[in-house]
Amino acid sequence: MWMNSVGFGLVGLLVIWLGHWIRKWRNPKCNGILPPGSMGFPLIGETLPLIIPSYSLDLHPFIKTRIQRYGTIFRTSIAARPVIISADPKFNNFLFQQEGRLVELWYLDTFSKIFAQEGESRTSAVGAVHKYVRNIFLNHFGVGSLKEKLIPQLEQVVNKALSSWSTQDSVDIKRVASAMFLEFSAKKIISYDAETSPVRLSEAYGRILNGFMSFPLNVPGTTYHQCLKDQNKVVSMLRDMLIERQNSVELNHGDFLDQICKDMEKEKFLSEEFIVQLIFGGLFAAFESVTAVMALAFSLLPEHPSVLEEMTAEQEAILKSRQNPNSSLTWDEYKSMPFTLHVINETLRLGNVAPGLLRRAIKDIPVKGFTVPAGWTIMLVTSAQQLSPNTFHNPLEFNPWRWKELDSEVISKNFMPFGGGMRQCAGAEYSRVFMATFFHVLLTKFRWTKIKGGTISRNPILGFGKGVHIKFSKK
Repeated sequence: MWMNSVGFGLVGLLVIWLGHWIRKWRNPKCNGILPPGSMGFPLIGETLPLIIPSYSLDLHPFIKTRIQRYGTIFRTSIAARPVIISADPKFNNFLFQQEGRLVELWYLDTFSKIFAQEGESRTSAVGAVHKYVRNIFLNHFGVGSLKEKLIPQLEQVVNKALSSWSTQDSVDIKRVASAMFLEFSAKKIISYDAETSPVRLSEAYGRILNGFMSFPLNVPGTTYHQCLKDQNKVVSMLRDMLIERQNSVELNHGDFLDQICKDMEKEKFLSEEFIVQLIFGGLFAAFESVTAVMALAFSLLPEHPSVLEEMTAEQEAILKSRQNPNSSLTWDEYKSMPFTLHVINETLRLGNVAPGLLRRAIKDIPVKGFTVPAGWTIMLVTSAQQLSPNTFHNPLEFNPWRWKELDSEVISKNFMPFGGGMRQCAGAEYSRVFMATFFHVLLTKFRWTKIKGGTISRNPILGFGKGVHIKFSKK
């Protein structure tokens, strides 16, 4: 009898403790009033509704339904972290200007654990470190390099790839284009050779991507566990390459790795781990977003023949204006294809590869009568701005001609496929040039037909359930 009483007492205390803990979870501390919303279930929060696939170019239902219910700024919890989600254009643009003062770059635990190496992570570096990182990437992939050498090199790589693909019944365009773009970028960064490398980067990064939106449970058999195994393989390869370069008498590859090895003597923050982390992140940036947008273009263009017709006419006009029709594409020619660039912008606007950009509040931030608590993650849903009917008429319509009329200031505040503020991607122009060069070669030298696929499956990163399978042939 006494044991039963003790047992009931312990159960009662456990119930009270659980109830108290759940109330604290659902009502986090705040020096003010939290934005409306729900924290979801303890620990997992509202992670599961966020990763349920959506089959539309529209905002993911997780975000859209909550905007309708709570407004453009609301609270939630994702992967055990409290998050403020903002689809408010003014607040988002304000935060882009507050880097290092009110907010800092931030990633959810899954992303941070994949990218962080030993010691302090520099993924959110600001000031001198951020300036150095941006400048070294621009030195190798910015306008100067594009004008001088990268455009004709890209054209050769694209021509070779399309010729190879034309010998096959069909190819999954996202998969093969990801490998092509990653391997070209990796050659410029680390002199990577896919045929001799111990790691097939495109396959490794494909599995790493699959682990991004998974719950960070490092147990054999889980997607996240496999993701970490591939991360370790890539990191080990990069570390071995760095050590080999450091031990070399001469650095004469002319690549990104050469330059950063030379800079280690004068830039004290360039530790071995920082360099490995930086290159790992740079390679990932070259792997996913651009080719997802390309796959979307191949899915949309067959449904809009007038767009394809005008693009083709523009590219063929470039050939006709040359003295030598076999000469390489130039920077001036790239700048003379406005409609193709409109198509690229329109696809980027609709693509919205990632659900949002992440920051962490350094201080309490007041907004519209609410408070964003210090330490909370903020997801800036720029896709909401790119799909706003207030800026883009019929926002879900694929209409490249709309870019002829849009004001440049409106574009700068509402179109952010490569981020915003001081964190805008240093590879933005490089990505656009790659896509434009690809379409130039494709439309002047090849024919293509979509065979199957193209169904969007956003979870919430843009993807295609069964791929986008294209049949290529030479003209």
